[in-house]
Amino acid sequence: MLSKLIYTEWLKLKKSKVLQILFISPILSTIAAYFNFFENEGNEWMNSFLSMIMVQAILFLPLLAGIFAAAVCRYEHAEGGWKQLLALPVNRLQVYSAKLITVCTFVALTQILMLAGLFLVGMLHGFNDPFPWKEVFLRLFMGWLGCLPIISLQLWVSTAWSSFAAPVALNVILTLPNILIANSETFGPWYPWAQPFLGMVMDQQSGFTFSIETLVFVIIGGFLVFTVGGMVYFKQKAV
Repeated sequence: MLSKLIYTEWLKLKKSKVLQILFISPILSTIAAYFNFFENEGNEWMNSFLSMIMVQAILFLPLLAGIFAAAVCRYEHAEGGWKQLLALPVNRLQVYSAKLITVCTFVALTQILMLAGLFLVGMLHGFNDPFPWKEVFLRLFMGWLGCLPIISLQLWVSTAWSSFAAPVALNVILTLPNILIANSETFGPWYPWAQPFLGMVMDQQSGFTFSIETLVFVIIGGFLVFTVGGMVYFKQKAV
């Protein structure tokens, strides 16, 4: 049943403009990598990749997490969609889990497209340095991992609010301070919207990395708390 619900979510999103939004951030980050903000600093691939991170991770990645979460609930909020869906012989927790998995998958696809953009830049510039597979994949994964608490919170909000714009606007308001908060040693490690960026700029010299406290309490803890809270709310939601 869960796999069928996930497939249903994919069919709904396939007919929307979400697939177009999926390409915006990778395209912009690829353009930034092509012009390379970090020239003459070590490995050619990493120079371009750092340019992509500055575009995608600090703003677009948390913003997209909120947009995808609102998008998977948009059809159900329109014209009594929740009543039609939940009137079927489906488990509410499976419905919620299918939406959560779908959003996590779309955020992962954004990271994969970013990787594809990096390869494209390398081909266009003819990079000769060895590709840093471990470092690049680790940063991509950490960026995705840092999005999990944002995804779970935004999905909770999106199921509760019937407006598509309201949860997206909330996410924008909470994402914009990233530019300042991400550079703060005091608040950066505890601010969920800064974690995708901090996770992708894993450099001991820069001081940006996931501490044990951040990983346990902010990312894993936040994801579990928001997911359980969202599931409890959705299970008791009146339609």
